[in-house]
Amino acid sequence: MRIDIITCLPRLLDSFFAHSILKRAQDAGHVAVHAHDLRDYSLNKQRQIDDYAFGGGAGMVMTIEPIARCIRHLQSQRTYDAVLYMTPDGERFEQKMANRLSMVQNLIILCGHYKGVDERVRELFITQEISIGDYVLSGGELAACVVSDAIIRLIPGVLNDETSALTDSFQDNLLAPPVYTRPADFEGHAVPAVLLSGHEAHINDWRFEQSLVRTRQRRPDLLP
Repeated sequence: MRIDIITCLPRLLDSFFAHSILKRAQDAGHVAVHAHDLRDYSLNKQRQIDDYAFGGGAGMVMTIEPIARCIRHLQSQRTYDAVLYMTPDGERFEQKMANRLSMVQNLIILCGHYKGVDERVRELFITQEISIGDYVLSGGELAACVVSDAIIRLIPGVLNDETSALTDSFQDNLLAPPVYTRPADFEGHAVPAVLLSGHEAHINDWRFEQSLVRTRQRRPDLLP
C-alpha cells in the first residue's frame, strides 16, 4: 500500500510515522507513506496556499490551485483508489471503514487547514470526506495520522500476530473483553480462573460474554 498525505505542515508527520508498528511496516515494505508539502505547489514566490474568503468572514481558505497541482501530479504517476479529505463535517471514521480502506493499493489524504479548502476542491477531486469526531482541530494532520494508523495495522504482515487486529474493539460491533497478564494474583486481586484453565472453548465463551457485558455498560448504541 502507498499513502500520500498532502499537508502544509509535513514535518508535523515525521515523528508519528518514524516509530513502532508504523516504522516497522514501512521498513518491511508493507506500506509506503509520503508527505507532500503543499507549499511546493504554490503559484507564487511567497509559497502562498491560502486567501481571503469571497463574501467576507473571519479566517483564511486554502486555495484550489496548489491542491489541484499536487493531486494531478500524483495521479499522473499512478492510479489512486481514493482521495480522502479530513474534515469535521465528513463521514464518521469507524472500524468498518478502516477495514475497507486497508484493502486498497493507493490513497491520497488531503489535510485541511485554516477555515478549510475552496469548495471546488471537494467537488472536483475528493472521493470521500472523513471526520474522526465531532470536534475541530487546528488542521487535518493529526486526523490523517489516526486514519493511517488504523488502516496500516490491518495490512497482513504488519502485526506479529495477524489475528490480533481481528479481536480488537468494534470489529464485530462489540468492545474488547478485559485482558490480564502476570502475575496471576496481585495483592489479592486474582485473574479469572477460566483464563488459567487452558480450556479454549470455555475461554472463548467467557471472552464473548465479557464483551457483551462491557458493550452493554459502555456502548449500548453498538448493540441491535
